[in-house]
Amino acid sequence: MINYLLGLDSSILLWIQEFVRNAFLTPVFVIITRLGNSGAIWLVISVIMLLFKKSRKAGIMSLAALLGSFLIDNVLLKNLVARIRPYEVITGLQLLIEKQSDFSFPSGHTGSSFAAAVILHRELPKKWGIPALVLAALIGFSRLYLGVHYPTDVICGALIGSLIAVTVRRIYYYMRENGALKGMIRYLE
Repeated sequence: MINYLLGLDSSILLWIQEFVRNAFLTPVFVIITRLGNSGAIWLVISVIMLLFKKSRKAGIMSLAALLGSFLIDNVLLKNLVARIRPYEVITGLQLLIEKQSDFSFPSGHTGSSFAAAVILHRELPKKWGIPALVLAALIGFSRLYLGVHYPTDVICGALIGSLIAVTVRRIYYYMRENGALKGMIRYLE
C-alpha cells in the first residue's frame, strides 16, 4: 500500500509538471505560495481581525489555530516523519522555486492555511469564509505545482489543519460555556 501511494504521489507530480505547468501559471503560483510562507497572509488577516469587535473572536481563534498548526506540523510531524522532498527523489521532477530547508511531510503551508481558513469559514460571513477556503486550497495546490510537496503531504496538511481548527473552536466554545472566558467575553464578543 505504501509503495502504491508513493508511486501515485510521483505520478501526480509528474503529470502536473507535464500537463498543468506553463509560463503564465508559474509566476501566479509562486506568488500564491509566498502568501503562505510562515503563514504570513493568515497572520496578517488574523491580526487585522483583532482590530474589529465583530471579527475579534475569529482572529483569536485563527491565531490559536495557526500556533497549533506550527507546533504540530512544523515542529513535531516534519521532524518525526522526516520525509525527503519530492524534487530530491523523483527523477525528472523540476523544482520551480528555491530548495526548502525542512522536511516534506506534512505541508506546513497547507496546514496553516486550512487551520486559519476553516476558522474564518465557520466564524465569519460566507463572503469572507469561502474565499479563505479557496485561497487555502490554492496555496496547497501551489506546493504541488512548484514541486516542493507530494500530494499526500498536502492532503494530510489540509486534514491536520482542519482538525486543529475544529479543535480550537470546540475548546473556545467549551471554555466560554464553562465560564473560563468570563472576564474576556466583553472584549472578545
